[in-house]
Amino acid sequence: MFRTALRNVLAHKARLLMTVLAVMLGVAFVSGTLVFTNTLSDAYQKSFAKGFDQVDVAIRAKSQASKGDRVGKDAELTQALLDRAAKVPGAASATGVVTGFTALAGKDGELVGGDWQSAGGNYWGTKDPRYPLVSGHAPHGKDEVVIDSATAKRAGFKVGDTVRLSVDGPVLTPTVSGIFTTDDGNVAAGGSLTLFDTPTAQSLFGKKGTYDEIDVQAAAGTSQEALKSAVDKALPAGLVETATGEQLADDQAVAIADSMSGLKQSLLVFAGIALFVGTFIIANTFTMLVAQRTRELALLRAVGASRRQVTRSVLVEAFAVGAVAGVAGLVAGVGIGAGLRSLLRSMGESVPDGPLVISPGTVVAALAVGILVTVLAAWLPARRAAKIPPVAAMSSLHAKATTKSLVLRNTLGSLFAAAGVAVVLMATNMDADSAQGPMGIGAVLLIIGVFVLTPLLSRPLIALAAPVLRAFGVSGKLARQNSVRNPRRTAATASALMIGLTLITGMTVMAGSLQSSIDRLASSAIRADYVVSMANRGPLSPDVAKKLATADGVTASSPLRSAESRIDGGTEWLTGVDGAAIGKLTDLKVTDGSFAVDGTRIVVDQDRAKEHGWKAGSQLTAHFEDGAARRLTVAGVYEGNDMINGIILDNKVLTPHLTDPADMQVMVKMADGASDAAKDGLVKTLGTNPAVKIQDKQDISDEIGNVFTQVLNMVYGLLGMAVIVAVLGVVNTLAMSVFERAQEIGMLRAIGLDRRAVKRMVRLESLVISLFGGVLGLGLGVFFGWAAGELLATKIPTYELQLPWGRMAVFLLLAGVIGVLAALWPARRAARLNMLAAIKAE
Repeated sequence: MFRTALRNVLAHKARLLMTVLAVMLGVAFVSGTLVFTNTLSDAYQKSFAKGFDQVDVAIRAKSQASKGDRVGKDAELTQALLDRAAKVPGAASATGVVTGFTALAGKDGELVGGDWQSAGGNYWGTKDPRYPLVSGHAPHGKDEVVIDSATAKRAGFKVGDTVRLSVDGPVLTPTVSGIFTTDDGNVAAGGSLTLFDTPTAQSLFGKKGTYDEIDVQAAAGTSQEALKSAVDKALPAGLVETATGEQLADDQAVAIADSMSGLKQSLLVFAGIALFVGTFIIANTFTMLVAQRTRELALLRAVGASRRQVTRSVLVEAFAVGAVAGVAGLVAGVGIGAGLRSLLRSMGESVPDGPLVISPGTVVAALAVGILVTVLAAWLPARRAAKIPPVAAMSSLHAKATTKSLVLRNTLGSLFAAAGVAVVLMATNMDADSAQGPMGIGAVLLIIGVFVLTPLLSRPLIALAAPVLRAFGVSGKLARQNSVRNPRRTAATASALMIGLTLITGMTVMAGSLQSSIDRLASSAIRADYVVSMANRGPLSPDVAKKLATADGVTASSPLRSAESRIDGGTEWLTGVDGAAIGKLTDLKVTDGSFAVDGTRIVVDQDRAKEHGWKAGSQLTAHFEDGAARRLTVAGVYEGNDMINGIILDNKVLTPHLTDPADMQVMVKMADGASDAAKDGLVKTLGTNPAVKIQDKQDISDEIGNVFTQVLNMVYGLLGMAVIVAVLGVVNTLAMSVFERAQEIGMLRAIGLDRRAVKRMVRLESLVISLFGGVLGLGLGVFFGWAAGELLATKIPTYELQLPWGRMAVFLLLAGVIGVLAALWPARRAARLNMLAAIKAE
């Protein structure tokens, strides 16, 4: 039986090729994902680990938690602490570290290094071992900086050039005094690093006389653990915490692995979808192979083969196919992993250098996935093969599905579908955070139910195409009859395409609706023409608000200043505004009282009002970071949103209690509204600052919407793998259908059906099946998009379902194109059948 199984694999090379391809694509996606993420993770870990080579023990300030009415503040790492650390037994030296955001403009005026990877810091002394100089000298004073060599090369800077940069708003124009090399992981990932001398860095980053970290190097013969122990004894434990360089590197490696896990899981989900779609093809293939070998299997039973042996023979075939697909998928996956890394680099993303990482786990996963998926998909056809009675050897036909089995299938499908719809509907009435699990379960149940019911649905839905098919004469009539002749096979083929289109349609519905809701949110909540903020969403210097307030054409402006406070024993964040102007800049719906922010009168959003039991006229005591307390009165309660929420009070009350005031953003209203000229005027007012973003309402909507667009495009690309697998399924089904109907096609040719008509028949059959799967996918996708939108509506008040009719029409057209393309080879094969040979075929 083993030899028989292997002979059958080799005897049906063409038939099994599509199955191998389907499994291989899914396995390649899995192994490629693992290779890609493992390679990136390893490269980043090694790159960041190099940054700790100069650190044996790191000293950091311990966060002081808020308690009672006291606002917690971090301890400060002073010069006195640094001097004590340098004198610890076993310490060779101690370096004070200051860091912060620094936006460096290229020669084209654009930001170098990206919004989040433009970093700044201090150069220690005249020769900092962390940053070896390759040219020039260390920076001295506020008019000199040094930059990393990668940024200098990318932006075309050299020693002596004047650069434009900013740390919190105002533009600085220092001279490049030197260029250095670094192992900093952010620089390796495409970021920029700009260094000032220590006093300048402390002043610019608001750390006058203090440091963010103190790095201690061990003397020769002193271990990191021994030095850490000595530092712990010498410094106050309640104010600082220490870690060895090895510990920091390990923590960094864990953090990188965690950050990569999200990407890995997302990619593996799409790989799973491709494999899931592939199971339909595998099951379909083995079902048809078993049906075509009815006589052979029955004769084996007649000469003594047991049911178990017949089952094993089919599973051995599946094992062989899965093993071949697993090995091929692993090889292709390595190529995909390398290709994805190259793709990132070609898109301008900097990726640290490093070898491709092909771990034993990746190899085992690829082979296991390929074999398990194939064997599991072939198990049901194997069982059916074992049930073939020996008497079936007398006929080439095998018993069709009984009425009882069809009734059972339809009943189970209806129950699954009804349960899925019920669970999804139940989830739409739950809290968004707790509804995700039930929503997912309901979606899976509904998809399973629809798949089981697909044979039942195929007849009425395909019958709707009859009037159109009649226009193609005999070919159209035969195509309709062929597409419903074997409902189970048609269902398996259409379901593969249905799953891909369900996900694509659902994501498109959600993305379109979200973009529309974001547009409405921005237009309904903000009256200001522009919102000014830092590129990295960091703190903005108060000087920016002062400059904007006096700019030409500005009729109203207000900084939004954030500060922590203690109210009713809990932490609450306050937003300080210009009380006289904020009403002209926002359009928030007030549900109680009035939107009056002046003096000690404040407004609060509904969520906080409900949490604390506040209403118009309520009084509360806010404790500020300087320890002072102020009695405030709630003037009104408003509907908050993702753009504006919380407790809003006048900056005249808040600012005196802040040691280092900084703004989150500044809202600006222009006399003539938003225009290119108005925006250019604001840009010039701020000195064409690379660190500052000036956005109108549409810019804000587009920025948020671009995130969804990028995700959607990525989803389209990833689901393309599942669509390719589905195409293989259609080709496979049609090719086997042509083989199965060889005698019938030969007879049709003999009685006058020409080759062109035969090709048309096969193509129309493929088109009908593909459109059937497309219609099911669109229907399910719209339902899931609506359900997910109901959850989003609880978080975004302006959310409203928007159906992208144009895109859905394109998706349906795409399904039709897939059907036509998939039929090219089977149709050509059918038309080339020899009439006499086909008629004699069994």
